[in-house]
Amino acid sequence: MIANTPQPPYYAVIFTSSLTHTEIGYSEMANKMVNLAKKQSGFLGVESVREEIGITVSYWKDLESIRNWKENLEHLFAQKMGKNLWYSSYKTRIAKVERDYDFFKK
Repeated sequence: MIANTPQPPYYAVIFTSSLTHTEIGYSEMANKMVNLAKKQSGFLGVESVREEIGITVSYWKDLESIRNWKENLEHLFAQKMGKNLWYSSYKTRIAKVERDYDFFKK
């Protein structure tokens, strides 16, 4: 589903990852992190896909909200598990959204 974001400016955290061959518990943790992120102050929405690589884009009100999410204790634990078990590689990018537009077929 496409996230319903407010008028810009806001921020996007783009997380791109490749998994190892060990995926046990990964989906459960990913779902838990999305549900936890939704409860964080400044969270605006999330979009995620996984095929050969995974791309998750989360949207945030400001940089402080992103910092607070990065420092969340449960999120820190998930990050550690990801590095130790699930990810063979990942990259995180933070971008300021200055303009957006959309289209919906009626």
